Amino acid sequence: MSVVADTAYCRRMLIDSRAAAEGTPAAKPPSSSPSPRRGAARTRARAVLDRPPETQGWSTTDEQEIELRRWRGRTEISAVEPVEPRAPIFGIFRVRSESGSSYDVEIRSLDQHVNSCGCIDHRVNGLGTCKHVEGVLEALRRQGGREDTAARVSLRIEIFLDRRNGAMPTIVWPEGRRPSQAAHEWLEPFLKSDSTLRAEPAKLAGLLKAWTAAPAHIRRQMRVSQHLAPWLERQQRQRSQGKAREAYLREVESGKASFDDLTRLPLLPYQRDGMLHLAFGERALLADEMGLGKTVQAIAAAELLARRRKVARVLVVCPASLKAEWEEQIARFTDRPARSVFGPRQARLAAYREPSFFNIVNYEQVLSDAAEINALLAPDLVILDEAQRIKNWQTKTAREVKKLRSPFAFVLTGTPLENRIDELYSIVQYLDPELFGPLFRFNREFYVLDERGRPTDYQNLAALRDRVASVMLRRRKADVETELPGRTVTNYFVAMADEQRARYDEYAAKAAKLLAQAQRRPLRPEEFEQLQKWLACMRMICDTPAILDPECRISPKIEELERVLADLLAEPDAKVIVFSEWERMLDMVRELAREMGIEVAWHTGSVPQHRRRAEINRFKQDPQCRLFLSTDSGSVGLNLQVASAVVNVDLPWNPAKLEQRIARAWRKGQVRSVTVVNLVAEDTIEHSMVHLLGAKQALADGVLDGKGDLDTLKMPSGRAAMIERLDMLMRASVRPARVAAEEPRALSLEEAVAEELKRCHGERALLIEARQGEDGRVRLLAVLDANPVELAAEARRLAAPCDGVAHPPAVEVIDHATWALLQRLKASGLIQFAGTSPRRLHQSAALADDHAARLAALRAADLKSQAERQLRKAQVLATGGFPEEVTPLIAQSIGHAAAARLALLGELAADTTSATPAEVCDLVARQQLPARAAELIDKSSATTSPTGEGAERLLAAAAEIISTCTRRAEPLPLASRGVLPVLQV
Repeated sequence: MSVVADTAYCRRMLIDSRAAAEGTPAAKPPSSSPSPRRGAARTRARAVLDRPPETQGWSTTDEQEIELRRWRGRTEISAVEPVEPRAPIFGIFRVRSESGSSYDVEIRSLDQHVNSCGCIDHRVNGLGTCKHVEGVLEALRRQGGREDTAARVSLRIEIFLDRRNGAMPTIVWPEGRRPSQAAHEWLEPFLKSDSTLRAEPAKLAGLLKAWTAAPAHIRRQMRVSQHLAPWLERQQRQRSQGKAREAYLREVESGKASFDDLTRLPLLPYQRDGMLHLAFGERALLADEMGLGKTVQAIAAAELLARRRKVARVLVVCPASLKAEWEEQIARFTDRPARSVFGPRQARLAAYREPSFFNIVNYEQVLSDAAEINALLAPDLVILDEAQRIKNWQTKTAREVKKLRSPFAFVLTGTPLENRIDELYSIVQYLDPELFGPLFRFNREFYVLDERGRPTDYQNLAALRDRVASVMLRRRKADVETELPGRTVTNYFVAMADEQRARYDEYAAKAAKLLAQAQRRPLRPEEFEQLQKWLACMRMICDTPAILDPECRISPKIEELERVLADLLAEPDAKVIVFSEWERMLDMVRELAREMGIEVAWHTGSVPQHRRRAEINRFKQDPQCRLFLSTDSGSVGLNLQVASAVVNVDLPWNPAKLEQRIARAWRKGQVRSVTVVNLVAEDTIEHSMVHLLGAKQALADGVLDGKGDLDTLKMPSGRAAMIERLDMLMRASVRPARVAAEEPRALSLEEAVAEELKRCHGERALLIEARQGEDGRVRLLAVLDANPVELAAEARRLAAPCDGVAHPPAVEVIDHATWALLQRLKASGLIQFAGTSPRRLHQSAALADDHAARLAALRAADLKSQAERQLRKAQVLATGGFPEEVTPLIAQSIGHAAAARLALLGELAADTTSATPAEVCDLVARQQLPARAAELIDKSSATTSPTGEGAERLLAAAAEIISTCTRRAEPLPLASRGVLPVLQV
């Protein structure tokens, strides 16, 4: 640290600071601050003794929290530089922490907690100190700054924010010294009769304005904290929010402004209130129950801010399944452009450099792009949708999302509190970290803690509700029932898994081939029947391949359904109907309900008639039975008004059938609004069906109900029209990267053989490759999941003559174990495959995953070897009399070991060989490395070197950590994590 040179220099600067306070010239400071002298080496035992005692659970005192920051100030500050040469002790210091962050610290007392820092911890903790302040005080102490007892506080008049137990503008007069008459006269307009500071915003604003033009002799005698102006600006902005809202409402009443021109479609009265809450709250939480239109209210609020506060760049962060829904809702309600961010990192960065008005990303992208979003996109407004994703402040996703910076922020969630009240703390922390203060105060105030600091109960919940009311607006359906339409519809667009997409594309290619033929000639009846079969298979796979292949249990819709049901069933009396055309899909939904502890009623064609009535009555009458699972056998004739939501896991072709489903709950006798949720596989025929159903419904509305413009509606009919619509659906569902040629491509001979092998063996066909030998012949290699007897039989079958084919390709069949052995021999250089590079005709997801896992294991083993090599160097240097070289090498070895762990988890970048300290800490938090790993990284920055037994213990601990880095990627036992079980409320 470069603060002051030695005790004599410190004392000289103290004299100069007194001269500055008196208005006399100070001695000229040296051109550069000499390096601090190193004190006597501290032993590891001393470090242990100096460390603050561990707290008991969540129970800490203010003094313990302060002591913790003192210790962090001694161990986590990398540099301290004086900013005011005239005031080297009671001045401003620029502090850099190990994380790379830099803060300005104002020192005005060596004993009292009245110093200032710009970090968030100092703003919220109510202690009046932080690790940066304590780091400066420690540096001054080491260099003799506390040895001169003539002055323990600043000799200037100090005007600052006293952060102890809240922020209070304060003036402190120098002890034992009378300020000049000129200083008193200059300050008089801003003081009370007892010489304390007048804290009214107008007076403080006047003081800050006058300070910018204060004469030099006044500025030498006093200091106005640089942290006072931002605080005052925030206070004034918060006070003006209500006035701005009232002014806007007066404009609406007078006709100068209108709610109706904000969005294309009118907002309901309660939605207008939600829009105003968001727009004029600036950083606000909208916690409406699911189905009340939080998305629409946020879009309208963004439009209002664009017009009145010049907001030009909006970042929407939502689950990947909702990106398409956001695009559609934005297009439906506004004229503002919107773009979803997709693709590899370079494509995402290009999108941030050229932003749209609405820029839609998912949480996983923020996890890796937060810094670039702040730097390149620089959003004016951030909207977090389904913000329960940040309810756990310990997750990496929550930490990265909270790094997003913007003057305005909307947080949308129907479930801000699901399990524990500290989930609400985590969400509100993003909006206003000062509202609840530090977590240790939150725990003290709202939890009952036992003698070991463990939470046993809640307390002061009414105060918690009042505190959060300033930023949160929550309405339930029952609160706004009279304003609601009969039903609200939400589409959740769910991305397919890779294996699911591959299977879907196979059927899509077959259907496209028949549709291409249909453009040239009418299809034969058997061809038309085959086309319908392929289309049905595509729709089934949109739900899950398990409907066709029970072994392939992949279904992103089931994962999305878990989140949807958690929202819909948040109310204890809520009941939900779930429809699917396919009973196998409902089987998986029933399994999900069992895992979630939800009782279900079952209504399908396989259920006997007498049993169906019993299931219906149980759903209606049993409060514990909250889900009604039904195929379309239950879409007509049933009265299920006890349900307030209908979930369509898949969509029918006909809008009438869809209406029949919804009408089970939304019918005469229903006293509540009904929420309809459609789960739609993204970029599929099902996605296109959403628009087809809308067009069909518009037709029905126009003809039957007289709604809409009939001149714009067409009513094609007949098989030709159906083929035309199917062709449009298929074209619309093809993603840009997957656009296929209209003409079906003829299969080569080896491709035909590969297709036949896939048809015969299904998922047991792991790999099929084609190679051209030196003789020009094409040979196929097929890796099958089969026993030796089956392989021999298949080899004989493939070797048999083939009618009509003169030179069929030779096919070699082997099992998985043989293929793995060949790959190892090839990797070691012992063998090489003859012929040209292989052309892969098929590879199963299982084999691809296995190959990726093998590569990850090899990479992890190499990184572990690097870690062991660095550790051996450290051991040699420790025994050879070079202890100062030990801790850096240990840190490097831990970095390589952590990188090995990341490689096994599939999270290591291609060109990376060492994990950062932050990544090490994250692995520890995720229980993928022992807690000692983070401690060893911390010790690498210590100013003293280990000796003797201390070095041996560090080396032994590092060896133990390295030994665990390539074990199976699963959480370590509790004993090695050093954590206590968490109370589940």
